[in-house]
Amino acid sequence: MTANTTTFKRNLLTSILGAALVLGLSGCSSMTTRDKNTAIGAGVGAVAGAVLTGGSAWGTVGGAAVGGVIGNQVGKNR
Repeated sequence: MTANTTTFKRNLLTSILGAALVLGLSGCSSMTTRDKNTAIGAGVGAVAGAVLTGGSAWGTVGGAAVGGVIGNQVGKNR
């Protein structure tokens, strides 16, 4: 691959990820605080699970599940 091809692919990937992020976040505007906490917990849990298990799919899914439950329970009794 040439340097121009690599740069183009990197810029395209960055643009796609940016657009997905903007569209994804716009869908969160009608979510309750508890829903947002659940989504954040699942995201953080998925990353933590992937890191702790070396990128294992089971670790990522398990981390997302545990993180989602914890995020859902945060501030429940307020």
